[in-house]
Amino acid sequence: MSSTLLEVTRSGHEEVERFERLIAKDLQNDPTSNKDRLFRSHRVRNMIDTITSTTERLIEIYDDKDNARKDEIAALGGQTATGINVFSAFYDRLKEIREYHRKHPVARVVDANDDLEALLKEEPQIEFSGEEAFGRYLDMHELYQQYVNSKFGEPIEYSAYLDIFSETDKIPRKMKTTRQYREYLENLLEYMIYFFQRTEPLKDLDRIFSKLWQVTTEFEENWATGKVLGWENVNQENGHVPTEHTSIDLDYYSTVEELMEVGPERLKEALAALGLKTGGTIQQRAERLFLTKHTPLDKLDKKHFAKGARGLEKNGVASAPQEGNLKEIALMEAKLNKLCDLLDETILRTKDNVVKKQALTYEEIEAERLEEETQEDSESEDDEQQIYNPLKLPMGWDGKPIPYWLYKLHGLGQEFKCEICGNYSYWGRRAFERHFKEWRHQHGMRCLGIPNTKNFNEITSIEEAKELWKKIQQRQGVNKWRPDLEEEYEDKEGNIYNKKTYTDLQRQGLI
Repeated sequence: MSSTLLEVTRSGHEEVERFERLIAKDLQNDPTSNKDRLFRSHRVRNMIDTITSTTERLIEIYDDKDNARKDEIAALGGQTATGINVFSAFYDRLKEIREYHRKHPVARVVDANDDLEALLKEEPQIEFSGEEAFGRYLDMHELYQQYVNSKFGEPIEYSAYLDIFSETDKIPRKMKTTRQYREYLENLLEYMIYFFQRTEPLKDLDRIFSKLWQVTTEFEENWATGKVLGWENVNQENGHVPTEHTSIDLDYYSTVEELMEVGPERLKEALAALGLKTGGTIQQRAERLFLTKHTPLDKLDKKHFAKGARGLEKNGVASAPQEGNLKEIALMEAKLNKLCDLLDETILRTKDNVVKKQALTYEEIEAERLEEETQEDSESEDDEQQIYNPLKLPMGWDGKPIPYWLYKLHGLGQEFKCEICGNYSYWGRRAFERHFKEWRHQHGMRCLGIPNTKNFNEITSIEEAKELWKKIQQRQGVNKWRPDLEEEYEDKEGNIYNKKTYTDLQRQGLI
């Protein structure tokens, strides 16, 4: 029963709050694949748009330009044309409610939460081509064909085009004034913006552009000083001086004689800027320039134009391009460069994919695509299955908790640290006992100059190991010099013996 403005206002605020809770709930779920991330972003974008439209409608109600809300509040208070009558207003409202239920006897209460919860499972329709693979790659084949078939383009491979399409400063400036280049640049910028809006729907593109491009500050300053990349000293190209020095305001001159007073050089520069012939006497130059005061350039006789100026104009090249047009093209190039910086990872990923596909057959490309889709689906299904682990047991090789009896039997919950191994932690008694034979512990003992024998099992402290090694050396008498066992002798054949063995063999005549 949202027949009154107050009810519409209440339902509008309720709808906004519900969508805000849904957005918070949807953003708490981590997407498992790029496809799920796009679906979630577009769902949230659609809900934000709904909140925006509802809020705008509420603002219109609160503005109350027709005083409808004010009159309705007054009616609730019982104010009528004859005065205040609270009971009359109450019974009129009660009558209206009864009349509504009489006409709709089977009306049921609809839980709006059920309908809104279904939005979290919605898969929005996103227009991607097969080459784009749900926003993972760019599909610039049409722009590539437009580039290689143009006068400013080069016959290069598609992979090479992905490297240079953003380098607009390498295109000759004369070709940038053509209508063909302008159409290509507009199509390229339009595609990049459309792709960014589809892959990053939650980012405010206008705000990003206003921060990055700085149209009114950085670009204007660079253009005024001639520092825009690819448009350096644009007004002085082909020997022309800046526009403020070449243009002559003809409104200040009423006759040709007055125009002749500016001098032959100024007249020549003004004629050259308009693409007209610059030769002749000073009077002929003034007469030729004075014709442009009342006659547009496109209606002038072709005999007044310089050689080749008309032909260039017919081919889409302005004979004397206006500064505003050049500035607009330069601004589009600046926007394209900033947009390419935002999509730098996607451009690199696209190039790698193109190079990889060049070495595959059609069957291999299709098999790889199906494998990627199957892998994404399997990952999402595995992630959806929540693992029940209330005891917080360690995970096994299969990603599931190990049995509790195994956990208690091997003491997997206990942590053992070994200082000799560099304070490395071993979880469980079995892993700790086994590590004495591993390379990490053996390397630590070797660095200490101690043999890794069974005598040093259960020893994890460096100080304890050194003290035990000293006791073993003292007990075995290793520090005493024993010539009969440690002094070495060598026979004629190069065999090494200690002193005792050598003298025994010598007495027997064997050496």
